Amino acid sequence: MTKQEKALCILIGGLLLVAALSLTVIPGIRFSGFLALALAGVCVLTIFLGRWAKRSSVGKWCQRIFLAGLAVVLLLFLTVESLLLSHGEQDNSALPVDAVIVLGAGVNGETPSLILQSRINAAAAYIEKHPDVPVVLSGGQGPGEDISEAACMRRALWTNSEEWNARYLLEDRSTSTAENFAFSKELLQEQGIDTDTAVIAVVTSDFHCFRAHFIAQRAGLTVIDVPAEVDWLLLNANYYIREFFALGKTLIFD
Repeated sequence: MTKQEKALCILIGGLLLVAALSLTVIPGIRFSGFLALALAGVCVLTIFLGRWAKRSSVGKWCQRIFLAGLAVVLLLFLTVESLLLSHGEQDNSALPVDAVIVLGAGVNGETPSLILQSRINAAAAYIEKHPDVPVVLSGGQGPGEDISEAACMRRALWTNSEEWNARYLLEDRSTSTAENFAFSKELLQEQGIDTDTAVIAVVTSDFHCFRAHFIAQRAGLTVIDVPAEVDWLLLNANYYIREFFALGKTLIFD
């Protein structure tokens, strides 16, 4: 490693450390702060391996393996992010469906988070175009939530029409995306919908569409994506990056 490359690593590492300290105190994007901290660690490790490579053939091989691993991870990251973006930009609003599932997100007390509010807005626009299908509002109650995510969504989507409100089916037991689909599937079957042949629209955040689609297929459902976009760019970017790791967890552990 040349002096210029070492100086560049130190500069990037310092900037990442400052970013980490700044981002970890902002609610909603703490993950990006921890990631920046991890990347700063990668810069430190790069400098260490560069010094070791100058003194030892073993160090050279370790440096090569490390850099090759970084290249593979970067390529995989860019590939996955392209898939997330492509699913998150789909417009399936004109396609006929037999039911709608709206996936919950965080509730602050009784107030929807920015992510949940974006899903509520997308759901309201979508079900307006599909007035004759049942709508499952799916999401349980977690820490810091005074009501379930499903109840929060129903409150936001409630109207003065009893006939319209009767479409809403409350699924308030789930604590994960896999449970969202498993329990919602049971509700739809109770309504007489053949979930083996039905086409179901899933309203969720744009960054979450790809993973949600994959999990829904695992549950035996045929779904189309209805992406909800968050206007706050920094928050959306944070979740797109986090989704890369969440997808890996889903593939390996779920």
